[in-house]
Amino acid sequence: MSRILGVSEQFPKFSIPAVVSLEHGKEFAEISNETMKGRWSVFFFWPMDFTFVCPTEIAEFNKFYKQFLDRDTDLYGVSTDTKYVHLAWRQHHEDLKNLQFPMLADNTKNLSEELGILHPTDKVPFRATYIVDPEGVVRWVSVNDLSVGRNVKEVLRTLDALQTDELCPCNWEKGQATIK
Repeated sequence: MSRILGVSEQFPKFSIPAVVSLEHGKEFAEISNETMKGRWSVFFFWPMDFTFVCPTEIAEFNKFYKQFLDRDTDLYGVSTDTKYVHLAWRQHHEDLKNLQFPMLADNTKNLSEELGILHPTDKVPFRATYIVDPEGVVRWVSVNDLSVGRNVKEVLRTLDALQTDELCPCNWEKGQATIK
């Protein structure tokens, strides 16, 4: 089993097709390190499209999309399904029709393998979340098993804390005092 890429390490270079729209002729784009250059980024991985826990997480990230943008942070959802599977899922699942962020199709599994987040036997990504700073350095990683959804509010709270560039105590939330 490979080692999970951790905090303070450089996020891998990548170039991956993504579903960015449901508008005919504008469905797909290529997303790469160049896309995220100079901005905070959150990448969240899910095991497979057309499953049960995954759309609850994707819809929840979408619900908070504006809050990520307000923090000058780009949001990227990723699985190892193809861009065509992503598109079909978005077209047929009510909660995914109005996504505001790209669904990256890591069907080669290259990025997932470099991150070390593939399940050892199922070969699908764990529910991994990465916060990456504007220099491309991983600042936070959270990995859940396949069956457990994550907490989007905790991702936002952690992003807020990281963006203060100060010492933040346990359970710190935006607007609270940091440690001086």
